Amino acid sequence: MANRWGKQCLGAAGWVSVALKLSLKPGEKIFIGGAVVQNGDQPVELNILNDVPLLREKDILTEEEADTPCRRVYMCVQLMYMDQAHLYDYQQKYRLLIDDLLAKMPDTVDYLAEINNFLACGRYYQALKCARRLVDFEQELSHGKQHA
Repeated sequence: MANRWGKQCLGAAGWVSVALKLSLKPGEKIFIGGAVVQNGDQPVELNILNDVPLLREKDILTEEEADTPCRRVYMCVQLMYMDQAHLYDYQQKYRLLIDDLLAKMPDTVDYLAEINNFLACGRYYQALKCARRLVDFEQELSHGKQHA
């Protein structure tokens, strides 16, 4: 059995969560529950002991980078995950984005269905992972058109 942050192990008291071990390279940044943390000059290992929004710098999309329909969906899901205080606003924007995306790219329907299922269950990190696959799909289509 696994949770979002690591594994669950069967102990004497039943299922218990095991912390997520996170290794950071020198200078690497990470978003942890509303704070941006930057590692110093040495590699470091952190143990995250509770359930908190967490994203590595490489997985964070900026507004400037959200320049395609699928990237805008990713950005919106990312904001739902990272800023749940404004969840309702992001949900409204997401609905508009997916309506527009489906009109332009109907082949994205399966990706969006998977994202929607995770969002409906409140599993924002898993939805974000699916949104990453959506962006990859869009990139593949774009490369196919360039080579055709």
